[in-house]
Amino acid sequence: MAENPTEVAVGAGVVALALGFLVYAGQITGFGAGASEHYQLTASFRSAEGISTGTDVRLAGVKIGTVTALDLNRDSFRAEAKLTLDGDVALPDDTAAMISSEGLLGGNFVELVPGGSMFNFEDGQVIADTQGSVSLINLLLKFVTGSGDDGATE
Repeated sequence: MAENPTEVAVGAGVVALALGFLVYAGQITGFGAGASEHYQLTASFRSAEGISTGTDVRLAGVKIGTVTALDLNRDSFRAEAKLTLDGDVALPDDTAAMISSEGLLGGNFVELVPGGSMFNFEDGQVIADTQGSVSLINLLLKFVTGSGDDGATE
C-alpha cells in the first residue's frame, strides 16, 4: 500500500484530469459519434482563399459543421470543399454557400444561407449556389487606383 496519502490523492487527481481531458477531446473531435449523426455536402468555389480543412461551417452565426476536405477539381479548375454537417440540420436544396470573414483581422468561415425550397439536401449532394472569398488586397487596390474592373466595355 501507499505510505503517503498525499501521493495517492495527487495520483488520483492526475488520473481524473487525464480522463476528463480524453472525454473533452473526444467530444470536440467528434470521435465516437455515429456516421448517421452527420451528412456531407460538396461546394465548388472559384476561390477558396482563407479556408482549409477544419474551417467552421456556420448557419446564422452558429457552427453546424466543418470543412473536412479541400481539393482542386482538375476539370473545372475550381476548389471543391467537402462540408460535414450536423445531421439534425435539414437545409433546403437551394441553400447558398459563401466564404465569409469574421472581420478585418478575423479568420474566414463557410456561411450557409438557406433558400426557400420545399426539398432538403441529402447526403452527398452538391451546393450549386456558391460565392468564393473576396480578396481584401484586391479591393483596396481597386479603391486606391480607381480602376473599377466591372466587366463593362467602353
